[in-house]
Amino acid sequence: MGLTEVNQVLTLNNLRHKVTLKTDGGIKTGRDIVIAAMMGAEEFGVATTALVAMGCIMVRQCHSNTCPVGICTQDEKLREKFSGTPEKIVNLFTFLAEEVREILAELGFKNLNEIIGRTDLLKQVSKGSSNLDDLDLSPLFVQADPGLNKRYCENKIINTVPDTLDQEIWPKIEELINNKQNIEKEFKIKNTHRAVGTRISYYLYKKFGNNMLKENSISLKFKGSAGQSFGAFGIKGLKLKLQGDANDYVGKGLSGGTIVIKLSEESNLVSNDNTIIGNTVLYGATSGYLYAAGQAGERFAVRNSGATAVIEGCGSNGCEYMTGGNVIILGEVGDNFAAGMTGGMVFVYDPNNNFEKKVNPESVIWQHPETDYWINYLKNLILNHAKETNSFFANKLLDNFENEIINFLQVCPKEMLDKLDNPITNSKTLGVAS
Repeated sequence: MGLTEVNQVLTLNNLRHKVTLKTDGGIKTGRDIVIAAMMGAEEFGVATTALVAMGCIMVRQCHSNTCPVGICTQDEKLREKFSGTPEKIVNLFTFLAEEVREILAELGFKNLNEIIGRTDLLKQVSKGSSNLDDLDLSPLFVQADPGLNKRYCENKIINTVPDTLDQEIWPKIEELINNKQNIEKEFKIKNTHRAVGTRISYYLYKKFGNNMLKENSISLKFKGSAGQSFGAFGIKGLKLKLQGDANDYVGKGLSGGTIVIKLSEESNLVSNDNTIIGNTVLYGATSGYLYAAGQAGERFAVRNSGATAVIEGCGSNGCEYMTGGNVIILGEVGDNFAAGMTGGMVFVYDPNNNFEKKVNPESVIWQHPETDYWINYLKNLILNHAKETNSFFANKLLDNFENEIINFLQVCPKEMLDKLDNPITNSKTLGVAS
């Protein structure tokens, strides 16, 4: 439906011949490709079928590190079972192309361009079933008039990718690094600046190697609204401090770096009541720190496997599939919290007792912090958060911490209970807080 509507609208607005349409989703055969072309597509994505060609048997446990054919796993013994080869993928696409060619020949066309957008070659052959007698697909077959233009992109334009902000920053700090000087630089950032800090991390890695820099030895300050993937793959030694807000994927793959995000000096917003970072923050992070004086979007810390973070609230599916690291959330969480969480530790501030309605109880237990070790650990991380972000809310909690500790919940994966060096309860029987 999306493909046909986009094709129709672009054609009606005299833009179709300037745009390349690519589609995917369930494309498995040459017949699928031909139908998609008739609906307006000229490029096609084939993913699941290619995965099957490599040996995937669709057991749907990719997240569990137990893939029986060794495709989606880090387990060396399982990876030995992988039997995929490049030739298998080549064969798949060769046969797809042959089938497309056979169908075109049968229809009387010489190439794929001749059938792009030709919805007049399609017709509905059934209503699906007796209970779908009102299913009418004719809107999908409406054919807009392209005028004198083609129904496909004639001159494909490749837009050049401009240099990233990192390319501007690196020359300004490289000499300071060579002279072993302390680095405190400030830059303006816009939401069109993506993956800021990633290339710098690459240059630092090439220059010094992995984990060779002292923590936070290179500090870069930014003001403005950061684009996607701010601080992605940031390495140890790099500290990024942002006054403003950031888009999705902050700290994706974070690898030892530190990210601090707080409201701009001109802002009059209340940090814990407002979102400051987007969705899927800390996706796949392995180490490092994130302090954000505000709320995060959905899927916060999904697949986090080692980073430590303090934020002031998050949307749905927080800490999904988390396997390591430590997270403190000084505010409410969204639905389906901790789904599939198998490692790490989480603390949630829950004065209104809403957590039990939000958490996914299948993989975690929760209770109020009881042992001195974890209480002190929690307090120290909130202290760090307050110091880095100057969060009014964090400072308020610290001022009354002895009374506020009862409002915190400690969330632990069931798989971790017998593996902790510091047990999370003083009692013999671990219960779930009510």
